[in-house]
Amino acid sequence: MSRIYFDNAATTSLDSEVLDAMMPFLTEKFGNPSSVYSYGRETKMAIENARKQVAKILNCTPSEIFFTSGGTESTNTAVNAAIRDLGCKHIITSPLEHHATLHTVEHMAHYGHATLSLVNLTDKGHIDMAHLEELLAANKERTLVTLMHANNEIGNIMDIQAVGELCRKYDAIFHSDTVQTVGHYPFDLKNTYVHFINGAGHKFHGPKGVGILYVNENISIKPFLTGGAQERNMRAGTENLYGIVGFAKALEIATARYEQDSTYIGELKQYMAEKLNENFSGLTFNGDTNGKSLYTVLNVSFPMTEKTDMLLFNLDIAGICVSGGSACTSGASSVSHVIKAIHNGQSAQMVPIRFSFCRHNTKEEIDAVIEKLKTLL
Repeated sequence: MSRIYFDNAATTSLDSEVLDAMMPFLTEKFGNPSSVYSYGRETKMAIENARKQVAKILNCTPSEIFFTSGGTESTNTAVNAAIRDLGCKHIITSPLEHHATLHTVEHMAHYGHATLSLVNLTDKGHIDMAHLEELLAANKERTLVTLMHANNEIGNIMDIQAVGELCRKYDAIFHSDTVQTVGHYPFDLKNTYVHFINGAGHKFHGPKGVGILYVNENISIKPFLTGGAQERNMRAGTENLYGIVGFAKALEIATARYEQDSTYIGELKQYMAEKLNENFSGLTFNGDTNGKSLYTVLNVSFPMTEKTDMLLFNLDIAGICVSGGSACTSGASSVSHVIKAIHNGQSAQMVPIRFSFCRHNTKEEIDAVIEKLKTLL
């Protein structure tokens, strides 16, 4: 039985070209980048070349890019730094954020480090910009706004420029979780009002366990991890050498392929939506599916019945990999916090499934999934 993988928002397969770029650093180029001899200098140069490559693609300076273990560490670093180093006493976020953000800001609020406000959502699950401005205007203390660029479960895309301009107007610190968009959309950080963004290599056919944190050059923060001088004294610990090389290579490939891949994958998403509508009644598409939405993500709710109750489980048995939301809830029967938030708690009678696509998927795979759904439902 051949497996069909429609969970690319959770993680993607490693590109063979990326593996080829990583291989020398997994084998003969193994020196510690902090060592002064030639083996170390060679690997240190590879890291700095990767940094320059990433910075060029995102249109920022190499000194603004720090390599981390992934999106979660980057988010934790940004939120902690905003409170501890930048004087933020108030946090504005949304109920739709990834748990890497929500749990971190809730921790800050619980221990009295900052007050916490949740911005309202529109009926399609977008940030209510008028309410965001109300929250910014009403609070006299310095504020951290942390809002994701694109939602990992429903795919909604936020206008990062518009939110940035509001943050500029009210002198707020702005962090955007861009894990679902770095490697999928062009960035121009020099012309975007944002203090922190983050990325994760495994979301665009790079390796797992490596990410970036962009820190705007106009702010100064202290390390989140201490104990060494790596990453220009900003992140202690021996660098994930081959991961960093792989991250840069994957980003380079994704950027070069952006036009063709975004068009092709967007067509797959549209095709899947049409086929679901043709073959099943009572469906609800979650989020702004045909509007400001990721070309990679399609989230649909099936009505709760005896047949849909075990839908994720039965698709898994059939070799079809999908999820009920984020990767951390894959296979779980409970409805995610994102679906609950956009449906105002009226989510108990639905079974949400997230289909997320990449350049390796095909319409034939979609047809096969539709046929399997027909037999299951």
